[in-house]
Amino acid sequence: MRLIDFHCDTILELMKDKENLHIDKNDFSVDIEKLKKGGSLAQFFALYVNLKDVKDPLEFCLEMADKFYLELERSKDDVALARNYDELMENDKNGKISAFLTVEEGGVLKGKIHNLRNLYRLGVRLITLTWNFPNEIGYPNHRWEHSDKGLTEFGKEVVHEMNSLGMLIDVSHLSDGGFYDVARLSSKPFIASHSNARAVTNHPRNLTDDMIKILAEKGGVTGINFAAHFLGEGEISRVEDMVAHIKHIKNVGGIDVIALGSDYDGISPNLEMKNYGEVDKLIGELQKNGFTEDEIERIFYRNALRVIKDTLY
Repeated sequence: MRLIDFHCDTILELMKDKENLHIDKNDFSVDIEKLKKGGSLAQFFALYVNLKDVKDPLEFCLEMADKFYLELERSKDDVALARNYDELMENDKNGKISAFLTVEEGGVLKGKIHNLRNLYRLGVRLITLTWNFPNEIGYPNHRWEHSDKGLTEFGKEVVHEMNSLGMLIDVSHLSDGGFYDVARLSSKPFIASHSNARAVTNHPRNLTDDMIKILAEKGGVTGINFAAHFLGEGEISRVEDMVAHIKHIKNVGGIDVIALGSDYDGISPNLEMKNYGEVDKLIGELQKNGFTEDEIERIFYRNALRVIKDTLY
């Protein structure tokens, strides 16, 4: 089985010991060895920035991007940058896993549209518009307090420019009001890279049924998040809970709106499926619940491939 994962935070973990921690082999959930074992076609690597922890979010983002590219060079026999569908296919033909570069926190743009264009030139192809704090683009759903607030005027400009450039707009973490603004303004498919179903687990980070339907209508996907508190009420991320969300989302929006967005290396390590080398656990649970091989392939990579082909330049 091939797979595409829309979100991991591994680069930040590697930044904690830049000299000794590497992408080829580490003790985290994501490294090349584990991705190979799981049949990875592409991994999206987030440049995650906590606005409260850094003085200059753009500067830290660029420092992380440098680490990302150093790691690609170090492991160039196994992994290569991809910016669109054609490059992904070429990498696969050459026996390499594709690495997509993303940003998790639109505050790195610092309210300047030229910073968006320069990140595009650097290879970034997806931006998660907010994390857990308000920024120049909009408001988060970290708590319910900002739920009704929409995009700022700059946020609306960002949506239009990302459509024009050929970048994926990611509404994970975004307020409900912001979601509906993106849905109204975006001329292309957008995604929730790592979000689950609110009807199954009532957390503001998850999507309502109405959002899931809109996402499906727009041709986008939601990547199933493996974090325990987005899946259920327990302290352990369980495969059966992932499947419960998948079943609900399929019933609401159809099989084509489901993808994977693990959030590996950004969530608690209390995981039944500790990395994609153990992906047979999820496949087996899906099969046990009546999912066909075709449906599993759609969830694991074909839906993501479609969005990549339809959106990225």
